[in-house]
Amino acid sequence: MLYQIATFLLDLAAGLLAGACLLRLYMQYQRVPFGSPVGRVVFALSDWIVLPLRRVVPSVRRWDLASLVAALVLQLAQYVLLWLLLGGGSAIAAVPVLAVFGLVRLVISGLVGLMIVFAVLSWVQPGSPVFGVVARLCEPLLRPFQRFIPLVGGVDLSPLALLVVLQAALIVLGNLQGLVLGSL
Repeated sequence: MLYQIATFLLDLAAGLLAGACLLRLYMQYQRVPFGSPVGRVVFALSDWIVLPLRRVVPSVRRWDLASLVAALVLQLAQYVLLWLLLGGGSAIAAVPVLAVFGLVRLVISGLVGLMIVFAVLSWVQPGSPVFGVVARLCEPLLRPFQRFIPLVGGVDLSPLALLVVLQAALIVLGNLQGLVLGSL
């Protein structure tokens, strides 16, 4: 029971902080202004780890690799702490693999969350400043689906199609993780 509580709390903390780092990476790539409420929250959650890393990890074109490294470091720290809670042991080689899979799972889960927020805000509050930021982040992901999926009664079903693809990706990722960890 204690391990489950610790796992939940570590997952929550690492997911929030690493997710902020990944959102910072994506927002910078999409050139979304950070003056919005979303941008200020992202900066507040990620500055403490991203700014020191920028001294040693350079950006490549529009990709802020310091944000990506920060997210990976946070995931690695989470799995090291979980490994230590389990008593250490010989399975240390699995920790970096779990961190990479955790990071990919976080990316996919973050995109699922972003799509859900986009869909809800588009129905409830399409004029809000937060919706403008979320829409700007979602539009490049939805564009390929919008080319093939026509509007149905004036409703855009492309977010639903993307959610289905993302859920399938999570299933594939889970199976791939099982195969990789089984071979270690």
